[in-house]
Amino acid sequence: IPARIRPHLTGSWEGGSNVILVRKGRPGASIAEHRRATLRLWPERRAISMAVTDSGLCLANFHASTGARAEADVLEAARLAAEWAGDAPLVLAGDFNLRPQSSDAFDRLEQLHGLTGATDPAAIDHVLGRGTGLLDPARAWPDGRRDVPDPDRGLKLRLSDHSPVVCRVST
Repeated sequence: IPARIRPHLTGSWEGGSNVILVRKGRPGASIAEHRRATLRLWPERRAISMAVTDSGLCLANFHASTGARAEADVLEAARLAAEWAGDAPLVLAGDFNLRPQSSDAFDRLEQLHGLTGATDPAAIDHVLGRGTGLLDPARAWPDGRRDVPDPDRGLKLRLSDHSPVVCRVST
């Protein structure tokens, strides 16, 4: 209900996750195709969403399960995204629920699909790329930057328990 009343304050727990935003108005910045697939249904539904821009850049986003299921979700999401993208440049991003410092899954993602660019050894949110130029290393916003002022109440709101992870990409 809050999302319908105040959609500008939608957080990830209200449908804001697994969203791919493409800024229009630039050459190659329109979505030419969109696909979705379910990674698992239990104990929570997990999905991957992929958009292909008219420039051919493939953008995929997902939210992996936690615990022992995380690695399987990450590897399956990468497999699906790489399959959909074919030889096209690919960006795979999301809440991996895996830390590079404690999982060899990132080495396997590079070996199997050419995906590189983990955000930080201790991070669980990542932007990985293949066939793209990551112009900036992916980095999480500091906590204070992710607080958004509520114009109706004057209070700051934290829209998610995760900071956004950002980087610039060129094809």
